[in-house]
Amino acid sequence: MTGDTVMIDELLPETVSVAELSGEPPDGALLREEEPVVSRAVGKRKREFAAGRWCARRAMAELGSPPVPILPGPRGEPQWPAGLVGAITHCEGYAAAVVARSAQVLALGADAEPAKPLPDGILEAVTLPGERAVLPRTPCGTTPLPWDRILFSAKESVYKAWFPMTGRPLGFEDASISLDPYEGTFTARLLVPGWQLGDSVLSGFRGRWTVRAGLVMTAIALPAAAGDRASPAYGPAMATELPR
Repeated sequence: MTGDTVMIDELLPETVSVAELSGEPPDGALLREEEPVVSRAVGKRKREFAAGRWCARRAMAELGSPPVPILPGPRGEPQWPAGLVGAITHCEGYAAAVVARSAQVLALGADAEPAKPLPDGILEAVTLPGERAVLPRTPCGTTPLPWDRILFSAKESVYKAWFPMTGRPLGFEDASISLDPYEGTFTARLLVPGWQLGDSVLSGFRGRWTVRAGLVMTAIALPAAAGDRASPAYGPAMATELPR
């Protein structure tokens, strides 16, 4: 999957509002309440933080939400206004925010990375041996894809979807991810106790990935409607029914 236009919204259902930014954030991107968060940060961190918040408010505006501060939580996660869920991602020269109403979407995860192989030693540090053993290989005659970076990005999206919903940390070794190189999807099987959702327990996620315009992008949307959870593109990979 390649292309010359960055569109992370193609990875998400229509219930999710998406805003992207390529390049520098505009002046006034931060609200007064957010400025102390990065007052002592280096310039790169300030630009990334401002770009992410600018995208967040644009995405929120599409849902009719006013431009309120988006402050970081205990682990750096964006704290969204009541009734909204979302995720922010940024890398060099690019930022995006994905936001939805919590009545429609339970959790969102999104991540963007440069479409380059991971630095030496990182893959072994952030993946399981079983994940590395089944990492796809680009078929002959096609443009090489950074499968290690795609796997890393998928893990980031899983964490961003999991932690705000559960309040429970999730390490790189706590989810096993399998990439589908042909469908542009991935599944994540949780290796820790799942999360109760009504009469079932969430034991995994399903997401989508793409590589375009020099970026790897991954995303997860967990629908709130029980009937939508069977969706092959957006629902959880696994949900176990609880005994009655």
